[in-house]
Amino acid sequence: MYKKFMFSSMLMFALIAGLWVSYFTGLYLQLEVVWRIAAGLAAAAIFYLLFRVIFKAARRGIRKFNRLLDNTSLEIMIGGLLGLTVGVLLGLVTCYPLSLIRGLGGYLTLTIFMLCGYLGLRIGTRRALELWQLLPIGHEKPEAHENNGGTCKVIDTSAIIDGRIYDVALSKFLEGNLLVPLFVVEELQHIADSSDNLRRAKGRRGLELLSKMNQHSNIKIDIIETDIPEEKEVDMKLIKLCKLINASIITNDYNLNKVAELQGITVLNINELTNAVKVVVYPGETMSISVLKAGREPGQGVGYLEDGTMVVVEDAQHELGNNLEVLVTSVFQTAAGRMIFTRKIKEEETSLDSMTLPNVKTQEVNLYG
Repeated sequence: MYKKFMFSSMLMFALIAGLWVSYFTGLYLQLEVVWRIAAGLAAAAIFYLLFRVIFKAARRGIRKFNRLLDNTSLEIMIGGLLGLTVGVLLGLVTCYPLSLIRGLGGYLTLTIFMLCGYLGLRIGTRRALELWQLLPIGHEKPEAHENNGGTCKVIDTSAIIDGRIYDVALSKFLEGNLLVPLFVVEELQHIADSSDNLRRAKGRRGLELLSKMNQHSNIKIDIIETDIPEEKEVDMKLIKLCKLINASIITNDYNLNKVAELQGITVLNINELTNAVKVVVYPGETMSISVLKAGREPGQGVGYLEDGTMVVVEDAQHELGNNLEVLVTSVFQTAAGRMIFTRKIKEEETSLDSMTLPNVKTQEVNLYG
C-alpha cells in the first residue's frame, strides 16, 4: 500500500511538471504540438527519476532519524533541548548589538546566532548526564549508579561472542549486575547480518548466548538503552559509559583492555581468568598424557591437558596415539599460555621401589598464575 502511494505520488508530480514544461515551451518557443508533447513527456520522465531519488533519500533520512531517536536516551534529549534553548537566548542577547552595524551587521548576526545555537545543542547533548545530575528530579538514578556502580559490569561484544561468560556467570564468581548496552546488541546484529560466513556465525552465536543469559533466572543481566552519541566507535562508547556509571568492563579484546586500563577502568579479562585457573604442575610430578602429534624439534611428541595446556614429551615422536606416563621436567609461561616439558618414565625406573625418586635432573623455573 505504501509503495503504491509513493509510486502514484511521484507519477502525479512528474506529470504536473511535464505539463508545465509543455506549456512553457509552447508559450515561449512557439513549438508545434508534437514537439511540445515530446518535451512534456521527456520532462515528465526526467522529473519522475529525480523525484524517485529524492523520495528514497528522504526515506533513508527519516529512518536514520527514527533510529537516532530510538537509541537516544531521555536524558540526552532533555539536555540537548536545554542546551539549544540557552544557546538561542544567548545568541539573541549577543546579536542585538551586532544588528546595529550597517553592512556586515546582518551577516554577523546570523552567523553568531547559528553558532550559539549549535554550541548550546552540542554542549547539552555531550554533558547531558552531568546536567541531569544537577536537577533534583535526576538524583535518584545517579545515586543508584553510585551505590551499585562498583559492582556493575559492562560486557563487551568480544566477551559475548566468546561464550565463556555464560559459565563464569553461573559459577557466581561475578558480583552485581551484568550490563549490556544497546549499541553492543546492535553491533552483534550487524555482525550476524554480515556476508562473511564466519562473522555471521559469530554474531548469531553471540545473540543466542545473550538471549540464553537473559532468560536464565540465576544470571542478573540488563539491556540498557543508554547511548553515547558523541562517540562513533563502540569501544570508546563502552569506555565513556563505564566512566559515567563507575562500572568495570568484561572483555577479551586486547586493545580495549589496555585503553580501559589507561582510563582507570577495572578490566575483567576472560583469557586472564582462564590462565589463572589452569592446572598447576611442578617439576618432578608425574602425569598421564596422550601423544597427539609430533613436536617442532626432532623426536618430540605433543599432547594437551583438558584445559588446553600444551605438553611436550621428549623422545615420543614414535608414540603417536599412545597414552604415556611422563615426568614433568620444567614449566614455562609464554604469551600464548603455559607449556609443560616432560620425559617418558622408563620401564626400569617404574620397577624401583615407590619410595625411591627417579634420578632425573629438574630445571628450576618461575611459575606464573
